[in-house]
Amino acid sequence: MLGGLHPAVAFLTAVLFFLVGVWACGVTGRDLGVADHGAMVWDEVAAFVLVLAIVPRELEWQAAAFVAFRVFDIAKPPPIRYFERRYRGGFGVMFDDLLAAGYALLVLAAARRLFF
Repeated sequence: MLGGLHPAVAFLTAVLFFLVGVWACGVTGRDLGVADHGAMVWDEVAAFVLVLAIVPRELEWQAAAFVAFRVFDIAKPPPIRYFERRYRGGFGVMFDDLLAAGYALLVLAAARRLFF
């Protein structure tokens, strides 16, 4: 759960952040002349809000979620890199981070199932 928000509210917030991000990253990328400029971080914020909406509230889980998300966001394992190249504009910028969030959640779910 994200802060004191009910999980459904946190999830809807993440969806809203994603939709706003598609627009904002598209406009910003066009204006900067670089589709996924390194200074744009809304894609990471929106994806991580989704992760925080799902992981347990304990600091250890949130820290592990952050590390896992960043590893997948940087490494871009298949099919993340494929989709990053396939989709352009704001949606492309946002979608690869959404996939990295999905990978992070899968790893954390597996760890929880196996070790806790």
